[in-house]
Amino acid sequence: MRTIVFIPVRVKNESMTVYVRSLETAVPTTMLIQSEARDVFAAQPGLSRLGSRLVTTCFDGAAIDTRFTAVDELTNSSRSDNPQFYDQQTGLLLNPSTKVRNDIFAREATKLFVKASRAALDAAPELDLLDITHLVTVSCTGFFNPGPDYKVVRELGLNPAVQRYHLGFMGCYAAFPALRAAKLFCEADPNAVVLVVCAELCSLHVRTSNDPDTIMGSALFADGAAAAVVTARPGTEERALLTLDHFETVLTPVGEDSMAWNIGDNGFEMVLGNYVPHIIDDHIVGALQPLLEREPHLAALPYAAVPHWAIHPGGRSILDKVQSRLGLTDTQLVPARETLRNYGNMSSATVLFVLKHILEQELAEGDDGGERICSMAFGPGLTVETGLFTKLRQASAVEPERFLPDEAGIPDEAGVG
Repeated sequence: MRTIVFIPVRVKNESMTVYVRSLETAVPTTMLIQSEARDVFAAQPGLSRLGSRLVTTCFDGAAIDTRFTAVDELTNSSRSDNPQFYDQQTGLLLNPSTKVRNDIFAREATKLFVKASRAALDAAPELDLLDITHLVTVSCTGFFNPGPDYKVVRELGLNPAVQRYHLGFMGCYAAFPALRAAKLFCEADPNAVVLVVCAELCSLHVRTSNDPDTIMGSALFADGAAAAVVTARPGTEERALLTLDHFETVLTPVGEDSMAWNIGDNGFEMVLGNYVPHIIDDHIVGALQPLLEREPHLAALPYAAVPHWAIHPGGRSILDKVQSRLGLTDTQLVPARETLRNYGNMSSATVLFVLKHILEQELAEGDDGGERICSMAFGPGLTVETGLFTKLRQASAVEPERFLPDEAGIPDEAGVG
C-alpha cells in the first residue's frame, strides 16, 4: 500500500486591480438658498425663543450656501390647492405622514437613480449597457419594492439577469460598503462590470421643531445622487479615474446613541447629537490606523503627506475636528468644504461628490497619475468607514446633472426652504 502525503503548496496571491471607470453626479432642479430657508424655518409658529435662536445658529453656522430638493412646492413660484410640505401663501411648513413622504420618494428617487446611472454609463462609452453584470443601489431615505435596483434595470434597459443588490438604511457611510462590494465582485470575476449608485432625498424628512437634532437636520440635509462604474477588465486602466485599493470599517466604542436614523409617524427622525464631532475627534486616529497599516510606508508618514482627503462633510464642525486632529491643510479640505457649501449633506451620495471634486483637480506637475486619496465617512453607530484610493488621471469638470422640468415636473427656480 502506498502512502500518499499531501504537501501544502504556498501560492502567491496577487491582488487584482479594480478600477472606477466613471463617476458622475445628479441633483434635482429645485435649489434652496440657505438664508431664505433659515428665514422660513425661523418664522414658524410654535418655536420657542430657544428654538428660534437655534434655527438661526444652525442655519448660519452650517457653512452651506445652497442645497437641492426634489420637493417642488418649496419654490417661491409654486402654488398648490393641497400643499403637503409648505404652504407658500401662509408661509407655514406642514407635517405630512411618513406614507406621503415615502410615496414621493418612490417617484422622485427613481428619477435620481436613473439620472445618475445614465450619466455614469454615458461617461464609459466603451462599455455596453448589457456589459453590466452587477448593480448595487444605496439609499436610507425611503423604501419601495420593486425597488430602485429593479427600476434602474428596467429604465436603462440593462440585462434582466443582472445581479441586483440594495443597501438600505445604513446612512451617510453606505457608499463605502457599496464600493467594497463592487471590488469583491470584480476580484471574484475579472469580467464583472458593476454599477454603483447612491440616491438620497433627505429633504423629504424636514419639519419644524424645537428639537435641536431636528433643527440641525433641517439646516444640513439635501437631495442628490452619484453613480460609479467599477470593473477590473483588461484595458480599463487606460481610461480609469482611480483604483479601489483598500477599505476598512471601525465602530467607535461610544456614540451609539449620538447618531441614529429612526422611522417616525411623520417621516424619518434624525438623531445627531452635538457631541458627535467630539467623538470623531477622539477616535479618528484609531479609525484610520487599520486602513493605513495596509501600506506601512503610508502609516509611517504624517497624515498630510497623503495628497488628497475625501472626507464626508457631515457638518462644518466635523470637518474642523478632522482637519485639526490630522493636521491637514486648508487645501486638502477644499473638496469637502465646497461640496458642503454648494450641496449640503446628501447622506450616502455626498462622499462621492467629494471624490469627484478631487478627480477634477489637476494632477501635480510631472505626475502622470498615482496620487493617493484617503477617504472616510461617518454614520450611525458611530460607524467610521475608510477607503484608500489611487487617482490615475484628471476627470473632466462637469456640473451635476439636474432634472429637466419635463422629467421631474420641477420648475427651475430657487426655493425658499
